[in-house]
Amino acid sequence: MKKIAILLFLLTANQIVKAQENRVITTGVPFLLIAADARSAAMGDMGVATSADAFSQQYNPAKFAFSLQKQGFSVSYTPYLSSIANDISLGQLTYYNRINERSAFAGTLRYFGLGDIELRNNVDDQPRIVNPNELALDGSYSLKLSERFSMAVAGRFIRSALRVATENNDVSAATSFAVDIAGYYQSEEMAYNDFNGRWRAGFNFQNLGPKISYDNDDLNNNFLPANMRLGGGFDFIFDEYNKIGVTAEITKLLVPTPPALVEPVDSDNSGSIEPAEQQAADDAYTQALADYRKTSWTSGIFKSFNDAPDGISEELKEITWALGAEYWYQDSFALRLGYFNENELKGARKFFTLGAGFKYNVVKIDVSYLFSASKVRNPLENTLRFSLTFNFGDNYEEL
Repeated sequence: MKKIAILLFLLTANQIVKAQENRVITTGVPFLLIAADARSAAMGDMGVATSADAFSQQYNPAKFAFSLQKQGFSVSYTPYLSSIANDISLGQLTYYNRINERSAFAGTLRYFGLGDIELRNNVDDQPRIVNPNELALDGSYSLKLSERFSMAVAGRFIRSALRVATENNDVSAATSFAVDIAGYYQSEEMAYNDFNGRWRAGFNFQNLGPKISYDNDDLNNNFLPANMRLGGGFDFIFDEYNKIGVTAEITKLLVPTPPALVEPVDSDNSGSIEPAEQQAADDAYTQALADYRKTSWTSGIFKSFNDAPDGISEELKEITWALGAEYWYQDSFALRLGYFNENELKGARKFFTLGAGFKYNVVKIDVSYLFSASKVRNPLENTLRFSLTFNFGDNYEEL
């Protein structure tokens, strides 16, 4: 019951914020945006332009074409809202295979479980146990178009079983599908005065697909969390033992901004707002909200760049940015730091991250930790995330 109360409080608080500000863009299945692996999580929730690894599927599947290992398998575990419950979590399984020098394919299963929730009509009733959950099943193919640049496409099936069936209503899970279009560039190793270096860059247009509906009502369909990721980085290669990679990334949701509340106008200059004037403002907002809900997902992508109520200044506020750094010693031990920033009017997520990685033979273990830097409580605050990777098969040389 405590879990239900907390979740209802969070949902209610979110609706209050939207009613007051109308600035936060909300979508369906937001679990798709949670960093599911500890390496990305330790670098400020980024990964579109970092070096290739077994977790590339979520951020940039084009990186698989640059993988140094033939095959890999990874598993990740992320506790969620661990301060109020111990059975809410995000898990992910990934397998990739670099088919040859130019191409690779990969598949991922991501599962977000809300644990067991007890439902009762009265305190003394026998509880009914439900298990709300969401999952996404991905497949991707990446191909090198040149020695230094690759692109990838990914398909994603999404299933969200959050609605609770009642005695008179057998609710089926909501489903949708989406595609990703990604690209990745990695330069050759270049010699500078005191070190060698390598440039990296990447982009990904993610979760492009139809809205998801929980009640078969077109006016209540939810946009998928379509977003655009752009990033770049540089590897400082000091010698065969020491390497530091720094990366910057920006992200923008490709979802239209909800309409702002319509302020009533004192049209008769009476010095006060009359009921009819307030009603006119309410009707105008209701119509704007209805028009917003009718927006198709394809139109929403283009509108997302120029529809903010306050113009370009607000559009810029909808861009989140992150910085990350990773130090490797002998390709066996890594230390990571990161920072993520989101504007106060668009969600106010701000946090620092740190983590480490340990590699021995074909096994790699990654851990990460998050410190919130915002007044808004982060559901992943003070949470340890874990990832385990197994790489096997032949190795490829990095040129």
